[in-house]
Amino acid sequence: MVFNFNNSKQMALGKGDKSSIHSIDEPIVKLCEKINSSDDYFTTSSCSGRIVLIRDEVKKMPGLFLFRSHDKISFGELRKELDKLVSEKIEGTVLFKQEPCLIVVSCVDAESQWKLFSAARNNGWKKSGILSIDKKRLVELMSSENISFPVYADGKVLVDDDFLKVVLEKANGNLEKCWGKIDRLVKLI
Repeated sequence: MVFNFNNSKQMALGKGDKSSIHSIDEPIVKLCEKINSSDDYFTTSSCSGRIVLIRDEVKKMPGLFLFRSHDKISFGELRKELDKLVSEKIEGTVLFKQEPCLIVVSCVDAESQWKLFSAARNNGWKKSGILSIDKKRLVELMSSENISFPVYADGKVLVDDDFLKVVLEKANGNLEKCWGKIDRLVKLI
């Protein structure tokens, strides 16, 4: 079967949102719309960056995410979620993660793929890469801001509040950096 870019784009954009939150994160909506309005591209997935508490598991499974926010969060919100882990006696290790913005795009040809990859890579999306050079011509645009560490294990929080406050300030700042990169890429495309 021959890959047809226009048919694939129409099918991909016609499907409902398959993400676990069933919507596009607000800070990345304009970028997705800009990409999808082009004849040369369409998005296959996106995330504007997020802060999560996630089970430390190798495989995806139900209940993997214990908390997820695509917005900045307060120390009170984080503390409440950690206290909930303790009171519910969650088993295993839980990670605190602040993850970068990410968008995967299918490109009509090699020229458009390289153009998009280069624009992103040269403007702060440092972990970007070309995922495939045949058929779908996928490019993954990813920023570099991230934090990850074990925050809970054996029924207790592993770090003190002073540490959490410093990390949370950095994580919230990283989300703002991601959103700035998204806005700049909208203007470049």
